[in-house]
Amino acid sequence: MSRLPVFDPEELPVIAAVGDLPPVPAERLTPAALRERFRAPPAWQPELLADRPGLQRTPARASVLVALVLRDELTVLLTRRTDHLRHHAGQISFPGGRAEPGDADALATALREAQEEVGLAPGEAEVIGLLPQYTTVTQFVVTPVVALVTPAFTLRPDPGEVDEVFEVPLAFLMNPAHHERRGIEIEGATREFFSMPWSGADALGASRRYFIWGATAAMLRNFYRFLSA
Repeated sequence: MSRLPVFDPEELPVIAAVGDLPPVPAERLTPAALRERFRAPPAWQPELLADRPGLQRTPARASVLVALVLRDELTVLLTRRTDHLRHHAGQISFPGGRAEPGDADALATALREAQEEVGLAPGEAEVIGLLPQYTTVTQFVVTPVVALVTPAFTLRPDPGEVDEVFEVPLAFLMNPAHHERRGIEIEGATREFFSMPWSGADALGASRRYFIWGATAAMLRNFYRFLSA
């Protein structure tokens, strides 16, 4: 496939119920419990490792920062990408991007990209572990780097890449009652993906709906599997 089809994921039907699994218990969503889970992980298997094959291009390494903000209730820091970007324009994503030659490892890529995209300094993030790599339809092999972040940071979004920064409660995302599986027919095959719609306040306090889907939702689903194992 040389070009990806254009479609509105929110208009696609929900094709499978996925809310029959229990939410991650609240006691596992504390900073101490998360540190311990990554220090001594259980036996588990990721549910999703790749999108269906998409663009025919050489795979590229990338990292994202799954930043858990240390509020009274932990939240996940997410961005909405600007509409003019070449890949995943307008989508909800973690701060992150392609690895550069000067990056020592996946952790360095995630921290550098987070600083460039939203102004989060590396010293403001306590990295506690990694999640399994996920390959996107655009052939980025993405390593999710999980970190605890103090809420005292000052956001400085890069207007060339980030249209908006917002936070979603971790407990909401770790509850399968809020996970959907949707699908679309592409070249005779059904492409399925997870979505996690969330309604919350934007940076100005106005209520709005955020549609989390695709690779971001897949990595969050793997995070759920890791924490619920």
